[in-house]
Amino acid sequence: MAQKAAKQQAARNTSILKRTHLISLAVNAFFILLRLLVFRTSCTRSTYLLYGLLSAPAFTIEFWFERIGRPVIAASGELKKSGEDLEAKALTEYMWDVLYWTWGCTVVTTVFGDKAWWAYIVVPLYSIWLAWTTFGGMKQGMLGMTGGGDTEGPTNGSMSNRQKKMEKKGGQKMQYR
Repeated sequence: MAQKAAKQQAARNTSILKRTHLISLAVNAFFILLRLLVFRTSCTRSTYLLYGLLSAPAFTIEFWFERIGRPVIAASGELKKSGEDLEAKALTEYMWDVLYWTWGCTVVTTVFGDKAWWAYIVVPLYSIWLAWTTFGGMKQGMLGMTGGGDTEGPTNGSMSNRQKKMEKKGGQKMQYR
């Protein structure tokens, strides 16, 4: 079967995009309908301004996923491009986190009011934490590569049992550089 992996990727991406669009439609329709019908008295211009401003990242990410993940099929029915993997790690994973958090904030704001948008502050804080831990991990890796660790050699905890026995017998002494 030719291009089996590409066809599976295309089917998986199509399924993920369909689910994403349906959830987004449900969450945003829930906000608009409840705000217009049930919580009409507490709805102001700032409510819709905040909704538009803080939902923009979710709409942008959803558009981006649609753009990179949608499979391209030729007129003959042949798969031209399967799309990028929407389950990839790193940046794609972070974008999914932002999308889910935005949806959660939208639902909570629908029920509890405009003050619930303050929960959205978690996104930049999470970004800062992620950058800090990534930089810290790279810094540790660089220190290890340059020999910035200890210079006395490994401790007994890092020696193998064979090395420990040999040194105990007074046989071959291990020399470390």
